[in-house]
Amino acid sequence: MTGLPARLSGSLIAAALFLTGCATHMVRLQPVRTAFQQGDLAEAERLIVAEAESGSEDDLLLLDRAMVALAAGRPADSERMLRQARDGLDRVEEESQLETAWSMLGDDQSRTYAGEDYERVLLRAMLAVSNLVQDGDDAEAYSLQVIDKQRSIVAAAAEPDGTNPKAAYQQVALAPYLRGILREETHRDYDDAARNFRLVTTWQPDFQQGPFHLARASAGTHSRPGHGVVHVLALVGQGPFKAEAEEQPTSASLLIADRILSAQMQSSLPPTVAPIRVPRIVAAPGIAGTVRVGVGDWSAGQTETITSVSQMALRQQEAMLPYQLARAVVRRVVKKGTIHGVKQGLGMRHGLPSAALDLAGVAWEASEAADTRCWSLLPDRIQVLRLELPVGTLPLGLTVLDHGGRPLGDPILQDVTVADGRNTYLLVRASDAGFVGRPLTSSSNARIDLPGEPP
Repeated sequence: MTGLPARLSGSLIAAALFLTGCATHMVRLQPVRTAFQQGDLAEAERLIVAEAESGSEDDLLLLDRAMVALAAGRPADSERMLRQARDGLDRVEEESQLETAWSMLGDDQSRTYAGEDYERVLLRAMLAVSNLVQDGDDAEAYSLQVIDKQRSIVAAAAEPDGTNPKAAYQQVALAPYLRGILREETHRDYDDAARNFRLVTTWQPDFQQGPFHLARASAGTHSRPGHGVVHVLALVGQGPFKAEAEEQPTSASLLIADRILSAQMQSSLPPTVAPIRVPRIVAAPGIAGTVRVGVGDWSAGQTETITSVSQMALRQQEAMLPYQLARAVVRRVVKKGTIHGVKQGLGMRHGLPSAALDLAGVAWEASEAADTRCWSLLPDRIQVLRLELPVGTLPLGLTVLDHGGRPLGDPILQDVTVADGRNTYLLVRASDAGFVGRPLTSSSNARIDLPGEPP
């Protein structure tokens, strides 16, 4: 009898190692983040391609490749990749019952990654930004998708008793902001623009430019004659990532459940040794604070945060952490129940064979790893600045500032063409080392059409 439990123990451990996905996703992706933040876009692209060739999930890596393409001045490529990733993640968003059951025997990494809620929402926001610096034809549709996606995510989480853990999710003020500036450019849909700017002031009350946008739209004004508007969009800092953390309260809850099960089943179960591992959002914004914009000798202003990506991710984690922990507890109990079932089927209660299976159960539980998969190249903050400027081609001086107002990296000079009564968009990516890649302007970047597909 001793040989059989030993073989079963070995099989269970082997199965655990097979079922447990890669525990070091962010460890492997950290060089990508480092290269990107240092402005080495070629190296970041090379590392992502190498990761994809190793068998990692295509849709997740497409998100990072899209951010590299956008920083490298290829907005059409970025939009194409983001759309492909969006459609792929949408297909797996509905949980497969088989995958859910399978993950109970391993960990959450055995499930196809469908993206965190904030990632699925911000994906649409990045689509809007990528489109704006082309011809902007689909930017409003993408902005609507941001709002619709967040509403559908929240609505789907409603419980029968009326509670909803996702009701406290932070709204993405960037979406109505973009709709507002696009509506007012028509010079007729000012009521629509004002409604959207009112949402901005509600969703992001500390956005200081908000009341001025609302007042302007309410007055039915876009710009003075002979002037146009330059909207500076800045993707600032390093976005959040996931790290593995041990949750002690969950371990205590599991110990209580273990004792209850042991008492009810009158049989020993694998002792609670390995703590429960869960992914925790880590905010690592760095020291980049804002982008200063100058026109000649005139300091025109600094970009201001319209959406904090890290804050959004942290708030969503806070709302959903109890459910993550509950899932981890269920998984641990399932594994304990599996060991118990094997022991019952073989008629084991005590002795060395029973102890061997207990040890196998401990190893099985210890093999669990937190799912640290995430979109690693999101910015920490999305910032904006509106400038009303005279018609013509103007050089804008751009400088990344830290939180104390000190310059980071080298300043750059970017020409923009201002059209009478029209919007021009300027996109930059800022990090602790200064600017990443090159600025993109809607006045100088021709769009490569993506025929035959809706936005």
